[in-house]
Amino acid sequence: MKNRRLSFYEEIKRNKIHSWILIGIVLLVLLALVYVIASVVSTDYFFIILIIGTLISILYVIGGYYKSAQLALKSVNAKPASETRYRQYHNLVEGLSIASGLPKPKIYIMENPQINAFASGRDPQHAVICVTTGALDKLNNQELEGVLAHEMSHIANYDIKFMTLTAVLVGMIAMISQIFLRSLLFSSITGGRNNRNKGNAIFIIIGIVLAILAPIIVALVQLAISRRREYSADSSAVKFMRTPTGLIGALTKIKNNSPMEVSGAVAPLFLAKPGKAKEIFMTHPPLEKRIARLERM
Repeated sequence: MKNRRLSFYEEIKRNKIHSWILIGIVLLVLLALVYVIASVVSTDYFFIILIIGTLISILYVIGGYYKSAQLALKSVNAKPASETRYRQYHNLVEGLSIASGLPKPKIYIMENPQINAFASGRDPQHAVICVTTGALDKLNNQELEGVLAHEMSHIANYDIKFMTLTAVLVGMIAMISQIFLRSLLFSSITGGRNNRNKGNAIFIIIGIVLAILAPIIVALVQLAISRRREYSADSSAVKFMRTPTGLIGALTKIKNNSPMEVSGAVAPLFLAKPGKAKEIFMTHPPLEKRIARLERM
């Protein structure tokens, strides 16, 4: 059973289900945190600050969401790919657009000798794809097509929208935890205690523990969601190309090359982020695991 062939349709479905289960875990943590805090705090100012802070956070994330493509391109100093100079690059993207039924995204180049690529944009109509000069120089046509199919899959699966939702939820939990802990600190300094707090010492302890652990838990869940979306994009790439060979070749070459240095803010967008950290702390699955899964398709 271990060597059973994987169906990319089954893998896509499974990864989507797992992603939504993980989102559900984040929501449950959020509800638990709010419930415990509501049982501890009786003053109105906490909820006023919470509402204002939530609105500011949501507006901030929405602004980043709508400008995600432009911000990502500027951060790596990417330039539009000339249609005359990069004819093959354009041809491959056009072919994948037809295969996927998506509009052709705007395509860009970033100067870097390592093999990598990323996609961004809030929806298929506002999507961009960017590849490194190293990818164009070191990959053959089939491997480059595999990389582009992976990035087109992120666009098709609305991964930017999905990860934005995750970021909003994770950000809200971190903010609520900070407000709660600071309000308790302020209350202890000023000596302000009411009868409700005295009668709910257990809830206060639970609230403090949850407020400390919740941001850590949901951050790990966010990383797990990111890894699931990468697996899903790999499977969708096989669906578009009807073969895993090209993407396997590209990931193998990335594994055998030195890792590409990019800023932490945009690193999760890229095709691969090689690293020596434990998988639970990584935004991308280990390349070895991705290659092994693709080889079974």
